Amino acid sequence: VSLLFFRFNKKDLITISIIWLVSVVFISVANYFVYDILAPHQSKRIDVLLGKEFDPYGAGYNLIQSKIAIGSGGSWGKGFLNGTQTKYDFVPEQSTDFIFCTIAEEYGFWGSALLLALFGFLLIRIFQIAERQPRTFGRVYGYGIGCILFLHVTINIGMTLGLLPVIGIPLPLISYGGSSLWSFTAMIAILLRLDSGRMLGIR
Repeated sequence: VSLLFFRFNKKDLITISIIWLVSVVFISVANYFVYDILAPHQSKRIDVLLGKEFDPYGAGYNLIQSKIAIGSGGSWGKGFLNGTQTKYDFVPEQSTDFIFCTIAEEYGFWGSALLLALFGFLLIRIFQIAERQPRTFGRVYGYGIGCILFLHVTINIGMTLGLLPVIGIPLPLISYGGSSLWSFTAMIAILLRLDSGRMLGIR
């Protein structure tokens, strides 16, 4: 309401109108996508994440148990296989999609920080290898692998912390399951093969 008492020139009014129009379109498209395109259980997970719905025994159960497990780990954790939330199966999918909360409960904040540091080091090395490739294909391929790894790690840890919706993405090279492990191993192996070809002068 206070904005009505300010004097805007023509340029400011056009800018405000564009921002308002873009906001309305974005909200409408997002609302249509969430409630008309996504499956009902996916929409419910988003509502739980945003606090629009409270479902501790349904869509919000995994997230609540994951937060409890991560918080109970403290600074140094409870020790290997000593986490109560994971040991007594309160956390579903704790060896696959929610394996990060298992690590956080057993090894605490510093163990989780070490894991993130290792992922960061791996990403830096992948980008360094990608940058030194002589061919465009090698550089694009290397940066593509780095981006895929970064998105997987960010989404997986974000959903266990309640920052992103639960969508079932495994933690690369950590989650139990053959398909994810084989996929990332193959992608990194191909990048290393391209880099070894660079050092040997193979084009």
